[in-house]
Amino acid sequence: MSRPQLVLGIETSCDETAASVVEDGRIVRSNVIASQAELHAPYGGVFPEVASRQHVRDIVPVLRQALDEASVRLDQLSGIAVTRGPGLSGALLVGLNAAKGLALGSGLPLVGVNHLGGHLASQWLHHDGVLLSPDVVASLGGLHAIPSPPTPHLALVVSGGHTDLALVHERGRVTRLGGTMDDAAGEAFDKAARMMGLGYPGGPAIQAAAADGDDRRFKLPVGRTPLPLDFSFSGLKTAVRRTVERLGGDPDAGRGSAKAVEPAEAVGSELPVADLAASFQRAVVIALIGRIGIAATQYPQIRAVCVSGGVSANHALRTALTTWGAEHELPILLPPLVLCTDNAAMIAAAGAHGLATGSDDGVELDIAVGLAIDVT
Repeated sequence: MSRPQLVLGIETSCDETAASVVEDGRIVRSNVIASQAELHAPYGGVFPEVASRQHVRDIVPVLRQALDEASVRLDQLSGIAVTRGPGLSGALLVGLNAAKGLALGSGLPLVGVNHLGGHLASQWLHHDGVLLSPDVVASLGGLHAIPSPPTPHLALVVSGGHTDLALVHERGRVTRLGGTMDDAAGEAFDKAARMMGLGYPGGPAIQAAAADGDDRRFKLPVGRTPLPLDFSFSGLKTAVRRTVERLGGDPDAGRGSAKAVEPAEAVGSELPVADLAASFQRAVVIALIGRIGIAATQYPQIRAVCVSGGVSANHALRTALTTWGAEHELPILLPPLVLCTDNAAMIAAAGAHGLATGSDDGVELDIAVGLAIDVT
């Protein structure tokens, strides 16, 4: 019986310190994530220097926990995968240097992973939205009995830092079709939440506030772009600001707020936060679904639509995608929530494919802050 491929993944591109061990590119043996959300809440967003320092504090304990939970020793690994970009330079360097040290000390091959490619690879780590843990794989009859995501498929990566649309021809071979011209969708969520007097992070805050809101009360714009598969959310963000001001609220009152994630009213106003949050959320969903629809028409050969990234955890988006998929007879693949936000399992999965094809970047590997989605 052949020895399983065991890859240690390391992710520190923004504000999560994460490590994971993945078996054979699909089975998640461990997935440890140390979040910094509470640390950055007073700033209303990620403070890069604070993030880097916290990564330094967390990286060794997180790595140890990931190996322990996987019941794997360093000398049993097949290789190490680490995020090299895109992301915050200081944060990326913490993970990269940790990976280099482990590779140098163990002699293991080291492969640098595109963070966006990691989100794409997350689709190979679940089946019907359930994480492929060793127990789940065993219950389903073994890895050989679990189909891979069909290709070619359309992939949307939608997160705090990225909104990108891509055509995945096969695992590891990707063509970027479009992306945001300004704010990413998740960034727009954070900024809109702050203007409404809600806490950070903005995605969960707006989702909670929108639950009791009328999503058609405010007619907010869906950004137009010169190219049909690009995105723009700056106009939507500006419209929220103007709406808050018109209703007597102060869009800057929530700046630096660390309020709890729950429906709230902007300071000094009777702002209908629930309705505004719901209307904002609807506008984002319409923009995302609209581009998927255009891409599906342009590329009729696709066999599924795969969505990943932090915003893919949004309930309204997931519901709309499921409805759209049923109407167009296309499978919609949505990862479990633990794989939506940044994690190292997706980095290990992407790295496993690279290692299997002979990649070894070695200790000369460097960060690449501005990587695009089609650079793997």
